[in-house]
Formats: sequence, C-alpha cells, structure tokens
Amino acid sequence: MNKINRIPILIFICLSFASDSLAQNKKKDDKNTKADSKDIYGGLKFRNIGPALMSGRISDIVIHPNNDNVWYISAGSGGVWKTQNAGTTWDPLFDEQKSYSIGCISLDPQNPEIIWVGTGENVGGRHISYGDGVYKSEDGGKSWKNMGLKKSEHLSKIIIHPSNSNVIWVASQGPLWSKGGERGVYKSVDGGKTWKLTLGDNSWVGATDMLIDPRNSDVLYAATWQRQRTVAGYLGGGSGTAIYKTVDGGESWKKLTNGLPSGNMGKIGLAISPQQPDVLYAAIELNRRTGGVYKSENQGGSWLKMSDAISGGTGPHYYQELFASPHNFDEIYFADNYMQVSFDGGKKFERMNESEKHVDNHAVAFKKNDPNYILIGCDGGLYESFDKTQNWKFMANLPITQFYKIAVDDAEPFYNVFGGTQDNNTQGAPSRTDNIHGIRNADWFVVLGGDGHQPATEPGNPNIVYAQWQQGNLNRHDRLTGENIYIQPQPGLGEKNERYNWDAPILVSPHNPKRI
Repeated sequence: MNKINRIPILIFICLSFASDSLAQNKKKDDKNTKADSKDIYGGLKFRNIGPALMSGRISDIVIHPNNDNVWYISAGSGGVWKTQNAGTTWDPLFDEQKSYSIGCISLDPQNPEIIWVGTGENVGGRHISYGDGVYKSEDGGKSWKNMGLKKSEHLSKIIIHPSNSNVIWVASQGPLWSKGGERGVYKSVDGGKTWKLTLGDNSWVGATDMLIDPRNSDVLYAATWQRQRTVAGYLGGGSGTAIYKTVDGGESWKKLTNGLPSGNMGKIGLAISPQQPDVLYAAIELNRRTGGVYKSENQGGSWLKMSDAISGGTGPHYYQELFASPHNFDEIYFADNYMQVSFDGGKKFERMNESEKHVDNHAVAFKKNDPNYILIGCDGGLYESFDKTQNWKFMANLPITQFYKIAVDDAEPFYNVFGGTQDNNTQGAPSRTDNIHGIRNADWFVVLGGDGHQPATEPGNPNIVYAQWQQGNLNRHDRLTGENIYIQPQPGLGEKNERYNWDAPILVSPHNPKRI
C-alpha cells in the first residue's frame, strides 16, 4: 500500500515540476517575444515629411504680455506650439500629451510662464476632435499636468483671476455628439484641484464664450450654448442658449434679456471694449443662418441691435467669435468664412482684405504697441499683417495640416504619399528625395481642391489618383495630363437624388485596378 500510494504522489510532483518548467519557459518565451518585437520595431522611427505649405486650422493665439516676439498658438489637430522669435521657428509643446485637439490657451496674468490649455476644439463641426480636459504648465510649456474636467471634451475659454492665480473660470461646450459630460461654466478656487459647476445644466447646455471686466474681477459675462450633432443632422440652438452676468465672481448668474432676442438662439460670440469696458458686443445666431450683432453700453443692462451680420460659410457654429481692437474704440473683428470688420460698433461691416490669404477665420491677436499689426489664425494656418490687413505674411513653417486619410502609389524610385486634408485640398509629395535639404514645401503638390478626405491610387499606374471634395464629389486625376474627370455616382432616370455624407470612402481593387 505504501508503494502504491507513493506512485500518484511522485507523478503529481513530476507533473508539478513539468508545469512549473513550462510556465517558466512560457515566461521566457513571452519575454523573448517582447524583446524580439522591440528589436524588430525599435529601428522604425517617424520622420516628418510635411507639409507646411498650407498649414492647418488655428483655434487660438496668445501673445506674451511682456515680449511680443513670444507667441503661443493652438491647433485644431496639432497640439500647442510656441515661438520665441515672432514665428521664425516653432517648438511643439504638447506632443507627449493625450489630446491633440485644442480649443483655447490662457496665460496667468501674475506669471505668464504659467500656461493653461483647454483641449477639444471649440466649434461645432462634424470634422473636429474632442479633448480630455484642462492642462496646466508652470514652466512655459516644458511640462504639463492634467487639471481635470476630463469629460468636458470641448473647451472654449479659460480666464485666470488677474490677482489670484488660484481662481480660474472655464467655459466648456461639453460633448458634441451626446448629452452629459462636464459642460457649462466651472470655477476653481484652489488652482484647479477641484471644480464647481456654476452655470449650465450638465446635460445639453454648455458655455461657448466668457469675458471678465478688466476693472472688477467679480464681474464676468458668459454665453451658454445648447447644441447637439448627430450623423443625420445638427441642432445648433435652443432655450438654454443665453447671455449671463455675474457680479460675485461666478457664484451666481443673472440672465440678460433686455433688448436681446426672445426666441431660441444659436451660437453666441462676446467681446468687451478695452477702451470703455461698460460697452459689450454680442454676435447672436438665430434660426441657423440669421441673427445679428448687438451692443450694450451699460454692462449688459440693455442691448441694441446694430446690424444683421452673421457668420456664413458652413454656418455660425464654425465661427462666430468677436474680437475688439485694443487701439480703436468700436473696431471689432467678426470671425467668419471671410472676416467681417466694423469700425462703428457693429452698425456696418465690411469684408477684410483676404487676398493671398486662406479664409475660414477663427482667432485674432493684436500687439498692444502697434495699431497696424494683426495676427490671424484660420483653417490655413497663421497670417500676420503689418499694415492693417492690406498685405499678409504667411507662416509656412507650421506642419499642422489636418489629414483625413492617406494613400501611397508604387512610383519609382520614390513612391508618393497622398493625403486628403481638411479645407486644404488633396495634396501629394514624394516619400523621399535626393535633395540634400530633404522634402520641402516646394516638393508638395495639389491634386484637387476642397476638403480632400480619402484619396486612392491605381496599382501599377502611379499617374492615376482618385481624389474628392466634401459630399462625395469623386474625381479621377491623371497626373501626367492634369485631367480631372468627375466620377460621382449619379441617380438613374426617375430615381431620387443621392445623399452623400461629409466624406466618401473609396477602394481600388488589387485584382482589377479598373474596379473601384
């Protein structure tokens, strides 16, 4: 019996040793696999091939208050950038953070080396990305810390108290494609450690703009915005949209109504006069593509409609910001597809000169000691004027083009890379070059205009590129002849018109290159 009983015990011990040995070997194999993978892919490194010839969408601009050669810009799809030499060179500051889409930037008035960044673009377009809250840097952008509001997704404005760095107000639009999240006006009194919602409903009503009275930091104004987007449609306004004022630092808010529209309003842009802070301006959307600019001369106590001006293009949801000149009273810039400018407080608007400049404007900055200087950010990057918008200088060194999708051909000796871009055409460039300077802006070329979206190439024939602009407008481009042939599918006789979404995915068959 003793001998018989020892047999299963010995077998169990042997199996245990075998199991342990297999487990150890598996761990070694896993470790070796990870090591092998690291060795295999360790040599692969990304290299920037551009482009910067058309740059990309700028969402905010801040000029350092003590050195007007230092600027910070935020990009819709390119993080945060800093220049210390007025745009001659740029340093990316946000590459190591989780969010690449940025809505706003603010510098601490007490210490401009303290930077606050709100992630997630502050517009309502279908082609924008979301963020993960508000960030803070205490060393001029060298390092960052996420300070919360991670469910806000789209942040519009950050205001830091002029004499108390621990007090911060944040305007959050909230999620675009769903309700909830963290939306409205939030206040922190402990430097961003904790936040309190003081305006908005955290369901559908967020905040899209905010101002502070430069004479009294307890007086702030905020514009709320009720909006939602779905794949099938866009609801850009509602009863929750309004203008509010606080006289106790945002602890409580009063709705302003005297002279303002009584119906459902859409996106609202606000500005305060630097020369006479009792004077406020509001650009108000009504019924989608209508509305007007309103002015108050008594801190929002009453309002007077000045004109029917409204942002156009793809709609007010994409623009609608107001900027007041620090040099001339009643001179206001109204962000639009083509910028509108008024010199009489909004009674009359004229189109700003945009010759040799990309359109679709979103951000404006001024130099406090130069009334002829203006810096503007748009879908095509950053432009500056030294003669009050008569001529423009383009910053062709910001590689923040917003690509939807890329494709490659089989050209030799260097294959080409094609990308469909947001509002900057379908572009292409060689993957390599024998030029000692590498791939330059001049090596990039335009295949087709509009919003590029999704390009494709024909296997075996690098001369054929399929490109498109928005709403499914497909084209076949012959690079050899330059010919473009429109190939969007059309309804047959008696059939209803087709409806196309923003972009149109396209594939070319690897078996038969004529089949797409």
